[in-house]
Amino acid sequence: MSLCANVNEKANLIWAIADKLTGIYKPHEYGKVILPLMVIRRFDCILEETKQQVLKAYEQANQIAPSLREPFLKRASGYEFYNISQYTFSSLLNDSVNIDVNFKNYINGFSSNVREVIEKFKFDIEIQTMSDKNL
Repeated sequence: MSLCANVNEKANLIWAIADKLTGIYKPHEYGKVILPLMVIRRFDCILEETKQQVLKAYEQANQIAPSLREPFLKRASGYEFYNISQYTFSSLLNDSVNIDVNFKNYINGFSSNVREVIEKFKFDIEIQTMSDKNL
């Protein structure tokens, strides 16, 4: 069983996020951060198995016409979405000093359809708030 499928891991992630938000956000505002992070984490888990294939395809896609890149990357991921960032949700923690810049790179690495979902949360505002507060 994949770690991404572990319910306890997901519950622990939610509580860890909530603990970090204490003092910066009021409890009724936690959803502004927790919900988008859980959605992002879910996309990350789905793409975990094909991450290396997508990165390899992305290197090759630079040699083809821009209009053909997206279908090529979707095919590599096996889904109708992908992420071309070198980062994964977990690997972002390896460089906590630059996590705000790296996290933005990670978010921008998603295909346009996933970025559109994330934008609906207005999560960029929360990313900036968390960065300003050193979260």
